[in-house]
Amino acid sequence: MWLKVIPPNSFRMQLLLIRHAIAQDRDEFARGGRPDAERPLTDLGRRRMRAGTKGLRQLVSTIDLLATSPLVRTTETANIVAEAYALPDPTPVVALTPDATAAAFLSWLRAQDADKTIAVVGHDPGLPHIVGLLLTGKAAPIIAMKKGAVCLLSVDGLPRTVTAVLRWSLAPAHLRDLGRL
Repeated sequence: MWLKVIPPNSFRMQLLLIRHAIAQDRDEFARGGRPDAERPLTDLGRRRMRAGTKGLRQLVSTIDLLATSPLVRTTETANIVAEAYALPDPTPVVALTPDATAAAFLSWLRAQDADKTIAVVGHDPGLPHIVGLLLTGKAAPIIAMKKGAVCLLSVDGLPRTVTAVLRWSLAPAHLRDLGRL
């Protein structure tokens, strides 16, 4: 079996998938009677995400479009990324909510400019299902993503067929380590 190496510049879209940072405990927050959609990041989550974005900047110099699930914890995470990259407010995308399907996200992605670097902030298990769909054609979680983790896919073939290659997947601690270099 031969391994085919595909150069990064043969793909038009670079897709960053970012899992939201550490949020308040789900059960504890629920005891306050507020909906889970309003659950915010913790101070630790904010600090770690800011440190992680320094590492992300070492790997990805520009982002053309930043989209996020409209839930509070993802919006707060996306705002930290937007600040690090001097981007406008992130675009809320319903196809990134916890209840959305990977196929719904793919429909949204097909409507985007294929020559861009797009970053999306979402949830588990949605993001791993999206990775599975883009890499294998099946919406199944094929990678694990801790809170604050990021992976980069190179995508081509939009809007019809999709070909994607996983370029890298980094845990939040690795991103923070890169930010200290």
